[in-house]
Amino acid sequence: MLHGSGVGRGAAIGPVVRVAPAPVAPEREEAPADPAEAAERTVAAFDAVAAGLRRQAETSEGPAVAVLQATAQMAQDRALRKQTVARIEGGEPPVAALDAVVGGFVDMFTKAGGMLAERVTDLRSVRDRVAAELLGVPAPGVPELTGPSVIVAEDLAPADTAALDLRHVVAIVTELGGTTSHTAIIAAQRAIPCVVGVAGALDLAEGTVVAVDAAAGTVEVDPSEDVAHGFAERDRVARTLAEDTSPGRTADGVPVALLANIGTAADAARAGAGSAVEGVGLFRTEVLFLDRATAPTREEQAEVYAEVLRSFAGRKVVVRTLDAGADKPLAFATQPDEENPALGVRGYRLVRTVPELLDTQLAALADAQAATGEHPWVMAPMVSTPVEARDFAAAARRHGLTTVGVMVEVPAAALRAEAILAEVDFVSMGTNDLAQYVMATDRLRGELSDLLDRWQPAVLDLVAATARAGAAAGKPAGVCGESAADPVMAVVLAGLGVTSLSMSAGAVPLVRYALAQHTAAQAADVALAALAASSAPEAYAAACRALRPEVATVLGL
Repeated sequence: MLHGSGVGRGAAIGPVVRVAPAPVAPEREEAPADPAEAAERTVAAFDAVAAGLRRQAETSEGPAVAVLQATAQMAQDRALRKQTVARIEGGEPPVAALDAVVGGFVDMFTKAGGMLAERVTDLRSVRDRVAAELLGVPAPGVPELTGPSVIVAEDLAPADTAALDLRHVVAIVTELGGTTSHTAIIAAQRAIPCVVGVAGALDLAEGTVVAVDAAAGTVEVDPSEDVAHGFAERDRVARTLAEDTSPGRTADGVPVALLANIGTAADAARAGAGSAVEGVGLFRTEVLFLDRATAPTREEQAEVYAEVLRSFAGRKVVVRTLDAGADKPLAFATQPDEENPALGVRGYRLVRTVPELLDTQLAALADAQAATGEHPWVMAPMVSTPVEARDFAAAARRHGLTTVGVMVEVPAAALRAEAILAEVDFVSMGTNDLAQYVMATDRLRGELSDLLDRWQPAVLDLVAATARAGAAAGKPAGVCGESAADPVMAVVLAGLGVTSLSMSAGAVPLVRYALAQHTAAQAADVALAALAASSAPEAYAAACRALRPEVATVLGL
């Protein structure tokens, strides 16, 4: 039995399929006879990789689109290309030159830490794809699948995760990575059982049958029939729960809205087609901006926003304004000289350097509102002070947008939530970034993943403080981070007074069930049990013990 950190609550059994290794430079790679021709061939390889990633993005959905577009943009990075070409023109072999340049950027990104360090996996993915083009070998990554498969890799690149064939992939196991990495988030969005940070995963032989249990965070070799029967029963229960499309509420009728996270108009069309979710709690508009040399026009944005509003006509749609910078660089906005982009000009802070981006976006949202008759909620990311909240609210209202809020993902915002709520109509907590900043921990450092655990008491304390401020002000305080998708955590969040939970659509049935089995008072007791703990594992264990026993059984706890 191997152990790691589970993503979601799914489970599956299948044979191991190992990801193809990255191509390595020949031991004695020869210097190019014609450096100019070799440089030209290398530029063509970068172009081919970027084009391939863009094609993948066009056929993908959800967060995968943004990840693929961002990786394609990295393949087009001028500095990366220029430095590689310069070394080749100086007589270095192409793959060796590529390795040297990428190695330099990897060191720089790793030392910078934070969200910039998250791009290391993407950068290595670009390197591997370009090297394969230069060497004339198959691209690294997942091979063609012919049947049910458990994908096993050291650290699956987000671009590879986004391109997985869902007809055959039943689970993902990685030796590295954390539960808030891009790969983990995409796996959750696509409802693929996933366990990351699994020591010994690379020792699993090709074809070995394993049972992957995301809820337990385990990978079992050669599972018994009893395990298979248990998984089948969990699947049956999950399908039964999915038939319930009633609004989210506690057993005694206290509403807790269950909303969807989306990134594109296509996401909205799918999520809005049924009644499983009550609206959108997080529309990641940055997908519109990525992989572009210039910002989308007001007209382009308005058209997409209108599509989303129409898909959820009569339902709540919360639109997050541009959350760019750090791990989501923009060619027309990113600051080139930031030593630590995660703490730099990102999110709402872009008004300091490119204020026209926000103004155009708010105008486009107003246009979409006028065209559809629907009234979106709008919120800004990375707001730190009541003054920033007031300035954003004033800007949004000048454009005729009437329901205005901010994200609480910076500890300062949580600590001053009461003052911030005096300026806006609602807040939404982004628990992924909040945990990162509270715990001062890089999201990709596997050896520090325990510090980023959603059950960390310090993080729960700030969520509780923000929810209390919302209740005191009589204003909504929701959660749109990955915490919302955990049914046990959902009960805790409801007990703390959180008014809405936004997640990938596949997580909604179990969350709806867990909430409906507890009264508001019982949920508050579960929350108090978690808050009284002194560590993340203790908080989780205490919450599980405080659940109603039948709920724990259904959740496989």
